[in-house]
Amino acid sequence: MYITITPQKLGGTYSQSSVDFVGYLEKENQGLEQENMEHFFNQYGDEISAEEVVKDIDGNGTKLKKTEPKFYSITVSPSKYELNRLQNSSEDLKKYTRELMKDYVASFNREINGRPITIDDIKYYAKIEHERTFKGTDKQIQENQPYATKILQLKNDIRKIESGTLEGNSKRKEKEMAKLEREAPHQQNGKRIVQGMPKAGNQSHIHIIVSRKDASNTFSLSPGSKHKASEVEMHGNKVKRGFDRDNFFQRAEKTFDKTFGYQRNFAETYKARKDFIKNPKIYFASLMKLPTNEKALAFKIMGKAGIPMMPSIPVTQAQLAMKIFNRLRRGAEVAIKSSSIGI
Repeated sequence: MYITITPQKLGGTYSQSSVDFVGYLEKENQGLEQENMEHFFNQYGDEISAEEVVKDIDGNGTKLKKTEPKFYSITVSPSKYELNRLQNSSEDLKKYTRELMKDYVASFNREINGRPITIDDIKYYAKIEHERTFKGTDKQIQENQPYATKILQLKNDIRKIESGTLEGNSKRKEKEMAKLEREAPHQQNGKRIVQGMPKAGNQSHIHIIVSRKDASNTFSLSPGSKHKASEVEMHGNKVKRGFDRDNFFQRAEKTFDKTFGYQRNFAETYKARKDFIKNPKIYFASLMKLPTNEKALAFKIMGKAGIPMMPSIPVTQAQLAMKIFNRLRRGAEVAIKSSSIGI
């Protein structure tokens, strides 16, 4: 499970409205028949139009400054192992979203009118998407880039040869291009992976747009707050504030596991990934204590996900973790090879 929480982009060419973001989430519906479209939904309703989402989110930002986000985007990306557990991606993910947003409100250190906030206090809309495309920031694109550059140069050379502005053998250059296409390190279905290419396999994920203000358009509920759990005095009254992201991420995993009967491996847990960043020695020590089959599965998950497993890890820690990983992995080779688990 990989979850991100991102504030509305403001300033420059970005709109103060949610219209651009909502329009972006409608991209998969283009060219589809009505019955095949994925519609917006919330806690109690389905088949909500994009126009209604924009109107409701944009109209719920009273007293917020132009420099303050009016909404937050939550993206929930289950792993392929988690997706394999689902019976019906769309309906199951809708069900999960509605439980997940209860975890979201439970992670606020806030009260409204003297009571904890509930799911009815927030205004959100969600949408299921089933496709992803390769972006320029993806590892596959970056590592294929040297080949892409050479191929582009060869294409330019061929055009010049055919126009008579460059001497050379275009057939030979075409063969060079074909060789580079084959040698590029990242391939999908026999073709070099390029930016914009749809990713293979089940890519179902959830996009959620949640208003910064509560449903009454009175209180600000920011998941971007750096105050995890604290109290401040405002107008002579003590007010709780803050959002506990750790709590939200951990609840999200437990809710998925409970909802779908999913047996989560150590390497898939938020706590394990956090330990990897903060204390790699503890991470790998815990890994080596796992039963043989669980340890084998953990290494396979790590191998497919890549090490490090979380973004933005300081280089020095990543290098340290890799050294530990390589040393411990040699000791676990027998366990991995003898495992009957098929991934």
